[in-house]
Amino acid sequence: MDHRAPTGDPMLTARFAPPAVPKLLVHRPELLGRLTAGAQGPLTLINGPAGSGKTVLTAHWAADGRTTRPPMWLTVEPDDAPGAFWAYVLEALHRGGVALPAEVGRPTRAEGVTRSFLVRLADGLAASAQPAVLVLDQFDTTQPPATSQGLDFVLRHAAGGLRIVLTSRSDSLLPLHRYRAAGEITEIRHADLRFTDADAEALLSEHHLTVSPDGIRLLMERTEGWAAGVRLCALAMQRSADPEAFLRQFAADRTTIADYLLTEVLDAQPPPTQDLLLRVCVTDRVHPDLADALTGRDDGARTLAGLARDNAFLEQIDASAWYRLHPLFAEVLRAHLRQRCPGLEPRLHGRAARWLARTGRLTEAVLQGAAAEDWQFAAAQLVDNLALGRLLTGLEADQLGRAFAGMPTGTPGLAPALVGAARRLAEQDLPGCEAELRRVDATLASLTEDPLTDDPLADACGPAARFGRAFLGVLAGRPADDLTATERAAADADRLLREMPPPLLAERPELHALLLAHLGAVELGAGRLDRAESTLTAAVAACGPSGTEAPLCGALGSLALTELLRGRLRQAAEHARASLAVAERSALPAEHRAGIDHLVLAGVAVEQDDLPAARHHLDLATAAPGPRPDPTTAARAAVIGARITAAEGDGDAALAALRAVDAAGLPAWAADELAVAESAVHLVGGDATAALRVLDAMEAPDGDRPERALARARALLAAGRAVDAARALAGVPADDGVPTPVRAHACLLRARIAEARGDSPQAHRCLGEALALARPEELRRMFTESGPWVRRTLREDPRTARSHGWLSPRAPARTARTARASGAAGTARTARTPQADGQPPVVEPLSARETEVLGKAAELLSTEEIATELYVSANTVKTHLKSIYRKLGVTRRSEAVHRAQDLGML
Repeated sequence: MDHRAPTGDPMLTARFAPPAVPKLLVHRPELLGRLTAGAQGPLTLINGPAGSGKTVLTAHWAADGRTTRPPMWLTVEPDDAPGAFWAYVLEALHRGGVALPAEVGRPTRAEGVTRSFLVRLADGLAASAQPAVLVLDQFDTTQPPATSQGLDFVLRHAAGGLRIVLTSRSDSLLPLHRYRAAGEITEIRHADLRFTDADAEALLSEHHLTVSPDGIRLLMERTEGWAAGVRLCALAMQRSADPEAFLRQFAADRTTIADYLLTEVLDAQPPPTQDLLLRVCVTDRVHPDLADALTGRDDGARTLAGLARDNAFLEQIDASAWYRLHPLFAEVLRAHLRQRCPGLEPRLHGRAARWLARTGRLTEAVLQGAAAEDWQFAAAQLVDNLALGRLLTGLEADQLGRAFAGMPTGTPGLAPALVGAARRLAEQDLPGCEAELRRVDATLASLTEDPLTDDPLADACGPAARFGRAFLGVLAGRPADDLTATERAAADADRLLREMPPPLLAERPELHALLLAHLGAVELGAGRLDRAESTLTAAVAACGPSGTEAPLCGALGSLALTELLRGRLRQAAEHARASLAVAERSALPAEHRAGIDHLVLAGVAVEQDDLPAARHHLDLATAAPGPRPDPTTAARAAVIGARITAAEGDGDAALAALRAVDAAGLPAWAADELAVAESAVHLVGGDATAALRVLDAMEAPDGDRPERALARARALLAAGRAVDAARALAGVPADDGVPTPVRAHACLLRARIAEARGDSPQAHRCLGEALALARPEELRRMFTESGPWVRRTLREDPRTARSHGWLSPRAPARTARTARASGAAGTARTARTPQADGQPPVVEPLSARETEVLGKAAELLSTEEIATELYVSANTVKTHLKSIYRKLGVTRRSEAVHRAQDLGML
């Protein structure tokens, strides 16, 4: 029978045929399974934007034979009147083998369908022996409401005889909420249709393309899993000589992606909507009020909501009032805007900047102002809002730095000069920063001399601008190591801060912390350790509120270095680890981490004679991609590195590292540190003459430092001049103001001098003093460097030796994870070795934690001290000790330590 549409035209056969499944297909079994399950109920909705793979997925499912009865297919046209739509539905059912009673009839008019027809159709489907599964492809909101209402009526009254699978770009006018409430709908949305990394890799593989994981991630970032975008990129990559380079460089507006998006998405919108899309594309996200500001109309809310509902490559952000365009669509729109409306884009950026500034969105306002090349406005936003620090620290620093990269050098105005100085400081271009600050000072001076000037820039000469100058003066003082200038700038900044509105200061909690952190670091660089400790402690205390993570990390690192220089190793390590924890917790980018925390941990490990850990942390410190350390920190890094390298047996490399530091630019104390370190390297190599020569060639700083007197005594003693060495040690006071390592080492040298002259009781007394001073901080390295005489002396006094088991070096490979793993394995190996003295073998290996507890017990720490060290309770420590006693076959702590030492466990 010749079935025709109500218009009298023949039925289009193509509308009843599912599209051919692409040969290069990504198999998505999870989605296919959801479709199969959904087809057991009345309604399945597959909803997503153009090119998201809705039709491909459904066609694959229809061809896959997953249903007992092959689904019927109908491609819906947007201009189908209800009569035409139902005529095509009946034809699809007929071609699918569904036998309906003759009384159902057929629509006779293209523009309407009677209620009676819908009742007869629903009743006929309900009487079918087997449910009919019908795919309605491209069933969107463009369908007349009567069509959706009729479909809902038939679906609800067909008693399971009809099951519909809809694909659409927008939600249809069906009452989806009712189907959701009844649990009678399966929905596959855009988020489900997005390709995963594995899907993209599979598709590229089908195109015979091998792409690195980084390339896959880049492709997914650009396309956000949009199926058509991934496919079009794959086709373009096939034509590219270097597919990886294509992914790094491709511009969406110069590919077939642009044609697809302009044709399928932009051209499908009415002219007012097209105009809105072209105007809002200049922002990363858009608010309805911002859209109105950009268009000059008042339909932003309605239009944006409609675009999001219709999956027009615009989506709502987390149920807020804000929306965002798909990045590829935004890129294409911007290129189209430049071509269609030359010169409009900068003006739109300017409008957006001012709207964002009025609504308190500072960073976005600055970025939009910079995009408009309105440098005065963009820079003034940072200066007036006390936000210059955002160019130097925080998660936005890189983004803001790139925004101002195009600002011409010498851009007039106070605010651009301040921003220029901050940018150059962020780039560690100290001469460039100083040049910009001189320009700032000249502008401030001229405006101060003529306060009645008509220069419009005079309005910028307020407390905020003056604070910005002082603020940058403090920050610039650190790389310059200029304590006087830094203190003066810090005093100015502190005074000007008190003139600022309290609400504005409440929004900038990082300012006070940054000032203190940098002032403390400069005091540290000048060798004012007491003042540095006080200032840096205050900086840490000022870092409570959110947003102060970066200055907290820096202040803790500098405080750790201060404590290291004072010989307080435990506190230094605690601060360094706290700095690392803050950096990890706040996701501080690696390029903003200076590596001081790892440098301190390397210094602590050297003093404690844990050379593998020292090397590990030094490598991490020197490999840190963050800002270069200030001169004194660089000198300290060279000293620590030289000690490690010399201990590893490469004296030449240690000397080369020390001599590579430009001592001319260092304060006297830091230059003296280098000389002391070089002298120590010569001593490790057995050249006492060279060690003395280095010290004699270096002019002593004012008030000869105890470290220098100690180094000279060491060299003299190594040269066989014990009397001169004793005289030199008189320059090392025994008071608490001298760092503990220096005092302990001085006692050790006195012990050696006493031993050399045969005064064994005095040698033992001095050695006991050295051990007592060294034990709290586990200062092992000085005893190792003193040669075998210490252990020989201790063997003569077994009681003293037993009380100083902490002198035994730790096991190698001291990264925490490796240490735990290797400790357990090593204990297990040792435990199987029977002892020659007839003691029974260990019945069971010690665990890694038990080994740690036993090691702390060997250091004569109390139960409570061990608990504090290992961050456990005292009861947990007692439980571990009982287990240790059982495994080692002993009854007391001292016996456990001796037994473990005999077995080589400690």
